[in-house]
Amino acid sequence: MTAQRVAVLRDLLEFVGIEGERLNLVWVSSAEGPRFANEMTEFTEKIRSLGPLNWNYQWAVPDSELRAANPSK
Repeated sequence: MTAQRVAVLRDLLEFVGIEGERLNLVWVSSAEGPRFANEMTEFTEKIRSLGPLNWNYQWAVPDSELRAANPSK
């Protein structure tokens, strides 16, 4: 079930303009310390290679509309 949710979330990230590669799911046992360290190192390198998040905020709701919808904040 988690793998399905991650696939959906990856598509959602792509939809809002974030590379789906920035999300990763790996099954690692607590007894696999070296494997965990290797997975984290590889993922960190992948994220660094993607560079800074260049998220396009054009789709976001303006703050004025948010305040109008929820005046208590």
